[in-house]
Amino acid sequence: MKDTVIFDLDGTLLNTLDDLTDSVNFALGEMGYPPHTADEVRMMVGHSVIYLIEQALPKGTDKATFERCLAAFEAHYKTNMRNKTSPYDGVMRMLGELSTAGYKLAVVSNKPDVFTKELVSEIFGKYIPLAIGRSETIARKPAPDMLLFAVEQLGSDIRSTVYVGDSEVDVETSINADVDCVSCLWGFRDRETLESAGSKHIVFSPDELVELIKKM
Repeated sequence: MKDTVIFDLDGTLLNTLDDLTDSVNFALGEMGYPPHTADEVRMMVGHSVIYLIEQALPKGTDKATFERCLAAFEAHYKTNMRNKTSPYDGVMRMLGELSTAGYKLAVVSNKPDVFTKELVSEIFGKYIPLAIGRSETIARKPAPDMLLFAVEQLGSDIRSTVYVGDSEVDVETSINADVDCVSCLWGFRDRETLESAGSKHIVFSPDELVELIKKM
């Protein structure tokens, strides 16, 4: 029986795509490069902002330009990340149900730690007490370190924990941590991508997620 649910953030709890796209394109514009569509940015999200900017820039871009573009993105996103970002339909109800049922809840994301903590605190603070984002002190997903650290901080056990995410990175993280995983289809990836990564549990809605978790 599960008593702990840990979530990815972007594409799982929050639809952050438009704000991410706007900040990516602002940074690219500062460098003199053309913009990307939201669908293009969608497939770049999940690994880290470092990976995101690497993919957004033309291949062969020099390190100095990359560093300037990354800095421009982070500075813009700091003030832009709440403009269009909001929870997916049904997410607040889902968190309320899980919280009322006594599940321990947390977020583990490859989004920079400062952004992760700010968004989770402001939007989900009454339900989610622990949020861990990317930092220099712990290996990012798909390494298991962040997920295992969250389990430890919650005083939980990997056998009673489920990790919920929307990407192949989340599936790989769960496999590496030996934690059960549920993949959601309302986020940034399609079923084929998730199944190819090894996902065994895939849900279409937050309500379906609650039902599945209670049966696990």
